[in-house]
Amino acid sequence: MSQTRVEQKERTRRAILDAALTLSEDSALVALSLRQVAKQVGIVPTAFYRHFPSIEDLGLALVEESLDTLRALLRELRRAAGEDAATMIDGSVTVLVEQVRQDHAHYGFIARERFAGPAAVRDAIARGIELAERELATDLAHLPGTTAWTERDLEVLSALIVGAMVITAERLLGTSPGSPAEQRVADDARTQIRMLLVGARNWRSRTP
Repeated sequence: MSQTRVEQKERTRRAILDAALTLSEDSALVALSLRQVAKQVGIVPTAFYRHFPSIEDLGLALVEESLDTLRALLRELRRAAGEDAATMIDGSVTVLVEQVRQDHAHYGFIARERFAGPAAVRDAIARGIELAERELATDLAHLPGTTAWTERDLEVLSALIVGAMVITAERLLGTSPGSPAEQRVADDARTQIRMLLVGARNWRSRTP
């Protein structure tokens, strides 16, 4: 296959993903048909199968794009912040706001499909969130005051923080970029996570 054909295939795949995002804003993924997507892209329905076996697989690709990108950015940010919890919190929320601005359609898709999507898509979103929680729990173990914590307590704190971030992303979807409402949502998120970490500093894990 020539490089030109490879590039054309990738452009078509990208167009299919973008079309699905656009169409799913007005119709849930379960209500979309591959004919609708193919028509939006300008390809024949059979050409859809060269890229995705089904609409459900298309949804899984959209989930992977959205969550993998965010997790990678947050990982890098936490590494740069080291043991500075304030930097980690402020930076993480800033990254989240920027990501929702840039990929509004992706996060809107995640918010809609997290509870109403096909089972495989819901499961993929849940697994992505759980992976983010595990990665954060590993990083939290290096913060001052948590070195004596049990693994389970680290997981609980991580789940609370990631849960707050997920809810924040969903709230950001309803705000305009740079608006006072967006700033309030971001400020609330920073306050929530700071409160969690202040409480965490005074927590003592119970030995089994």
